[in-house]
Amino acid sequence: MTDKNGKNVSGNAKTALAVKTYHRRKVLASGGSLLGTAALLKAASLVVLGGAYAAGKDKIEKPDVKLGIIPLTDCAVIVIAHEKGFFKKHGVNSTVSKEASWANIRDKVSVGELDGAHMLAGMPIAASLGVGAMKKPTVTAYSMDLNGNGITVSNDLYDKMMEADPEAMAERPMSARALKKVIDAHNASGAEPMTFAMVFPVSTHNYELRYWMADAGIDPDKDVRLIVISPPQMVANLRANNIVGYCVGEPWNERAVKAGLGKTLITNYEIWNNNPEKVFGVNLEWAEAYPETHKAMIRAMVEAAQWMDKPENRLEVVEIISRKSYVNAPVDVVKMSMTGTFQYAANEDPRPLPDFNVFYRYAATFPWRSHAMWFLSQMYRWGQIDTPMNIRAVASEVYRPDIYREAVAALGVPVPSTDFKTEGTHEAPWMLEEASAPIPMGPDRFFNGKVFNPADIAQYIESFEIANLKVPLKKLAEVNA
Repeated sequence: MTDKNGKNVSGNAKTALAVKTYHRRKVLASGGSLLGTAALLKAASLVVLGGAYAAGKDKIEKPDVKLGIIPLTDCAVIVIAHEKGFFKKHGVNSTVSKEASWANIRDKVSVGELDGAHMLAGMPIAASLGVGAMKKPTVTAYSMDLNGNGITVSNDLYDKMMEADPEAMAERPMSARALKKVIDAHNASGAEPMTFAMVFPVSTHNYELRYWMADAGIDPDKDVRLIVISPPQMVANLRANNIVGYCVGEPWNERAVKAGLGKTLITNYEIWNNNPEKVFGVNLEWAEAYPETHKAMIRAMVEAAQWMDKPENRLEVVEIISRKSYVNAPVDVVKMSMTGTFQYAANEDPRPLPDFNVFYRYAATFPWRSHAMWFLSQMYRWGQIDTPMNIRAVASEVYRPDIYREAVAALGVPVPSTDFKTEGTHEAPWMLEEASAPIPMGPDRFFNGKVFNPADIAQYIESFEIANLKVPLKKLAEVNA
């Protein structure tokens, strides 16, 4: 017997049983986490054999929700779940609020003005630890996408890089070797350091830009000046010569390229194949108060992501998110990356990049705790955390695959049975066997060949030659032994 999606019902029953067993083991092993043992047991009891939920739409505690987004293409899953009726299907009446900055998103979720939001993958971690803001325990049980960013520089800087090292500029993926030569010459002349922008101190963009620069020997804390600019303001600041380059999500790289203001050097897919980008974040207290609402929204977004990753639906996604109320950018700019191509320079043809935006494939919706650990490794590397703590434990409190598994048990989708995975060991597509059913996965290679093993986090942090650690590595290793 199969359901409307062609999934075997007995498979759903196995999935539900696996989820229930998983939670019993987790509760017995850990004594409960931030949500507490009682809450975990209550959540596990909602799953019944056959993949059906004991709680239906009438159990939604807060049917009217307000969700925040930033005008980027990767806000799409919230927008599509809203516009195409996926939220409504699962009993949620959604309102989408376009916000001006990531700080606005953080603060409005913190005080309850937003029920949940499009967040940078590092934001729930930073909020929970009080990094850069007031401490507010925040969780994510849904990953919104993979990839989606790029590093773009002004035409003037690009020309200088070409002159300094044309061989390095011809590489794919492009290293920052040519940029280092330009920066060294610039700083040797006594001029003020060049200014680059990223979107937020705990953003993927900040860590990607730093990772790429530091690999070529550029110290981002000494050799250049890094500032925060909201994504929609990047192009205007490049035009005004306030910055020489930036790392941002789409469509703000392609917007500069189309306008003839700059060239994209490298995408974050090339820096780290299929890296995590945005998550759906809520306050911990909100998650505790409205567990069924939370899970209903996750189910809606999973179904929206499945619909979005079908090639025949991408142009409709582009048309919807391009609207003034969302990304507010020309369709021909937005569709470039969203339909599997990317244009690095105005005088070049677009190149195939089919995985630039991934919303469902490759377990993209699953909140891997190992991803949280990678972001924590970078927070330590760049001195944003100055207290030694158990990184795995922190990741497990903030990233909540347990809630995700409960939410999707009735959908019959394959779900990883592990919360952690090594990154950087697959140069080609592979199959994740540790799951309720095998899941096709994409490459996960870092451009410099490094491997991230979450089981040896302290050694990974120690492996970087350029860093700004504020914690003794020996002490960090002891806490994470």
